[in-house]
Amino acid sequence: MAFVAMMTTTTHRLEFAPPPTPGFMRAFGLAIFAHLLLLAALTWGVNWRSESEPFTAEAELWAQVPVQAAPKLVEATPVAPPVIEKPAPEPPKPAAPDIVTAREKQRLVPEKKQQELKLQDDRKKALKKQEEAKADEAAKRKDAAAKLETQKLEAQRQENIKRNLGLAGATGSSTATGTAQQSAGPSSSYQGRIQARIYPNIVFTDDIPGNPSALVEVRAAPDGTITGRKLLKSSGISAWDEAVLKAIDKTEVLPRDIDGRVPPLLEIGFRPKK
Repeated sequence: MAFVAMMTTTTHRLEFAPPPTPGFMRAFGLAIFAHLLLLAALTWGVNWRSESEPFTAEAELWAQVPVQAAPKLVEATPVAPPVIEKPAPEPPKPAAPDIVTAREKQRLVPEKKQQELKLQDDRKKALKKQEEAKADEAAKRKDAAAKLETQKLEAQRQENIKRNLGLAGATGSSTATGTAQQSAGPSSSYQGRIQARIYPNIVFTDDIPGNPSALVEVRAAPDGTITGRKLLKSSGISAWDEAVLKAIDKTEVLPRDIDGRVPPLLEIGFRPKK
């Protein structure tokens, strides 16, 4: 059934197809014939070029003067060339020593050694200088210490001499602890003796509170004559200060100390109430 249906469909299609082109088969045949002819021509052309022989011709040349022709060239049998043995390559020669370099090295070796020796000498000299400097410094310190010790001993010796001389003519008591030949200051009782000399000359009748002190500096000549007086510290009561200064002026001469001398400068305090 399917086949019948297919045939029916194909028949319907052929009925509606365009009519065939007239002369189709004849044109197809002519095309095949032309291709065959072309193939044959190409094949013949190839064979003609491969099978053709070269054209040769001969000609005789005549000259006015007879000339003998040269004999034909006879090709000689090729002879093998003789085998030439190549000499073996010579071993490379050792390079010639550089004479300049060797000489330079020989020259530099002593110079280098000389430089090393010079450096060693310089080091030795530097070390020697350092040692000498240290020795000089130690010697200087030793000399300075010895000199200082000598000065101390000399000063002590001079002091002992002075002390011995002072003890020989000393005027102090047996219980004195000083080192001078004579006492530089007044004795402990000398200020009381001066006050006993000056107090009777003080004229002062005012009643003042307390017992203030007026400190007076008195200068005297070696014989005890009063040469000057100055109020160093006021008592706070100007009337008392003035009465003390007038009493010193009135006294005129100070008594001598137990050693028979009068100190050139004295500081004496005066109070209204003894």
